[in-house]
Amino acid sequence: MASDENVCHAQQNGGQDVWMSEGGDHGGDKKVLEHLVITVNGIDGSAEDWRYAADQFVKKFPDKVIVHCSERNALKLTHDGVDVMGERLAVEVLEAITRNPGVKKISFIAHSLGGLVARYAIGRLYEPPSTGEIAGENGRELMDVDLIDYREEQSRGKIAGLEPVNFVTVATPHLGCKGKNQLPMLWGVTLFEKIVCLGAHLAVGRSGRHLFLTDNDEGKLPLLRRMVNDCGDLCFMSALRAFKRRVAYSNVVYDQIVGWRTSSIRRQSELPQLQDPPLDNRYPHIVNVENENDDFHGPRAATSNQCYTDPEEEEMVAGLTQVPWQRVDVNFCNSKYRFVAHSTIQVKYSWMQTEGADVILHMIDNFHL
Repeated sequence: MASDENVCHAQQNGGQDVWMSEGGDHGGDKKVLEHLVITVNGIDGSAEDWRYAADQFVKKFPDKVIVHCSERNALKLTHDGVDVMGERLAVEVLEAITRNPGVKKISFIAHSLGGLVARYAIGRLYEPPSTGEIAGENGRELMDVDLIDYREEQSRGKIAGLEPVNFVTVATPHLGCKGKNQLPMLWGVTLFEKIVCLGAHLAVGRSGRHLFLTDNDEGKLPLLRRMVNDCGDLCFMSALRAFKRRVAYSNVVYDQIVGWRTSSIRRQSELPQLQDPPLDNRYPHIVNVENENDDFHGPRAATSNQCYTDPEEEEMVAGLTQVPWQRVDVNFCNSKYRFVAHSTIQVKYSWMQTEGADVILHMIDNFHL
């Protein structure tokens, strides 16, 4: 499966594709890998979509990571809805941990709809800290003010018993596809956007209802609006907060499936004015990086839609930005594969490797072990 079998290989483990170094097997004296990386595909996708990235990760960290490419939600199963897919992914993660008892840390890398599925799954898998873990040095329980500071400074709780490290999304519609220009293939035409909003479920089932916020299960708010807070036994925001870092990779232009605002979790007025030269020649398609602990003070893009606001979108932006995100803006405007930027950013197909490989390299170079 891998391009260099002396470095890494794909192992069939209980029907699952797992990428690891040759020294990562658990037999004999071989080293046990401690960091489990879960990759999640988008709509109509499969585990194969992350093959290139998985190979690169184990080549870079041969004695550190094992990459599990999720396959429980593939092809037509991606039409079943974010919640159903999230439950499947949660079970799959637990099974992967059981098969790899030496793992201590966990990270997620998810593409497109897979980012929403991963957010749902971690909400299901989140384990809050014990009383002892949230006690002060003198053994006293923390007061409300102390808890606020604690949540800002430290990781809280675990994901399926593991230490959560990286939560990375790639071209994920965090704010859904309902808003203006959030589904760029419709060219911002209001009539088209209304028609697709009403009929998306006919093409992609319950996932379409979730993406366009038209679901109304048992009178509840749309799922994506519920997912910007802890909701009952699903600790969506507590789980996100537990990760050491959260990163959103976004296509600036030419992504016909997912708009820039929704994938970067920004308001229209917060979209930066980008410069043509790349920030770093090693990553020619990375045109902007906003570090998660920095406020962006650069010039903003001036557009005719700058005053556009949507109450539901504003609610989701405000909810998700309760935790800091690093935003990485990607521009394939000079690429021969720019019109399929939604797939190029992930290197979904082997013939895209020379174009999107720098995005995967950036992801690896900034990955926290």
